[in-house]
Amino acid sequence: MTIKKKVGIIFGGKSSEHEVSLQSAKNIVEAIDKDKYEVTLIGIDKDGSWHINDESQYLLHAEDPKLISLNKTNEGVAIVPGQSQNQVLNMSTKASLDQLDVVFPILHGTLGEDGSIQGMLRIANIPYVGTNVLGSAVCMDKDLTKRLLRDAGIGVAKWHTYKKHQKEHISYAEVEQDLGLPFFVKPANQGSSVGVSKVRNEEEFQTAMDEAFLYDTKVIIEEGIEGREIECSVLGNAEPEASVPGEILPQGDFYSYETKYIDESGARLEIPASLDQDTEARIRQTAIESFQVLECEGLSRVDVFLKDNGEIIVNEINTLPGFTKISMYPKLWEASGISYPNLIDRLIELALERHERDTSLKSSRE
Repeated sequence: MTIKKKVGIIFGGKSSEHEVSLQSAKNIVEAIDKDKYEVTLIGIDKDGSWHINDESQYLLHAEDPKLISLNKTNEGVAIVPGQSQNQVLNMSTKASLDQLDVVFPILHGTLGEDGSIQGMLRIANIPYVGTNVLGSAVCMDKDLTKRLLRDAGIGVAKWHTYKKHQKEHISYAEVEQDLGLPFFVKPANQGSSVGVSKVRNEEEFQTAMDEAFLYDTKVIIEEGIEGREIECSVLGNAEPEASVPGEILPQGDFYSYETKYIDESGARLEIPASLDQDTEARIRQTAIESFQVLECEGLSRVDVFLKDNGEIIVNEINTLPGFTKISMYPKLWEASGISYPNLIDRLIELALERHERDTSLKSSRE
C-alpha cells in the first residue's frame, strides 16, 4: 500500500489578493490526486488569524468569485519552529496535526509571496512549494526586480521610484517629460494590478499616486510600453523549463485585477500565442534567464511586452501565480503537455528536492 504524502495547503491571507488565493486553493484541492496526497487545509482570514478547515466546508459562496470567502473555524493553528516533527499544532485541542511532508502556500501578494511565509516555513523546517525567501522578496519589489534585470542586460521599461515621504516633491512635468504619456503608477510591492493606474494627465496622476500609496510606502512610475502582452510559465529548480507563451488580449483599457480574476470576459487568452519560431524561443529564453537572475525556484510566471521591432521587455515576475480556472500559469503548462494534476505533482517534487538539497548543507563548523 502506497503511503500518501501529507500536503498542507495554506491559503487566504491578509493581502488585497485574499479572494484570488481562495479561488486558487479551490482549484488545487479539486485537482490534486487524492490517491497520492492527504490534504490539510489551513485558511488565513483577513485579520491574519489561522484556521484549520475541513475540505467539505472551507469556503463560502465558492462558485462566485465576487462573493467567495473563507469559512472561519474555532480551530486555530500554531507553527512550532525547530521541531523534526509535530511542527503544526491545533490551538483548540493543543494536539499536533499529522506531520506535514510539504506545504503548498498558495498565498498571493503581501505576506504570501514576499518571503514572509517562506521564511516562517524555513525556520519550521517544513518543505514548501515555490521560490525561496530571497527570490520571493526580490520579485515582490518591482523596483528591485527592474534593477537586477537591467544589470543583467535584460530589457525593462524605464521607471522612476519614489518613497512616501517624497510625495509632495514629485514633479508631474518632469515625469511626463522623461517617460511620456501615458505612463503607469504602481505600488512597488503589490501584485495582480492592485493599486495600478494608467495616467494620461496631471489630474489622473495625483489620483493615481494617492491610490498607490494606500498599498505601499514605495511607488514606481513606469513608462507605457506599446506592445503585445505575452506571458510564459517557468517550472524547475536548477534547470528550469519554460512553457509555450500565451498572449493576453484585454478587452478593457489594461489588464486589471478585475480582468484577471473576476470578469471572465474581460480578456481573451490566446494559448499558445501566435509567434514565429525565433520570437517564441527568445521569449522562453528570456523567461528562464529572468527566473535565474532573480533566484527563483519551483515556479514563476514571467510577463513580457513584445514590441513591434521585436524587442522583449520584461514587465514582472510572479512567484506564486494564480491557479484559478482562468489563470495563465496552469493553462500554459496544459498547452505544453503537463496536465493540472501532474503540474501539482511536479511542484511538490521540486519542493522536496530543494528541501533535501538545503538540509544537506552544513549549518555549523562542527
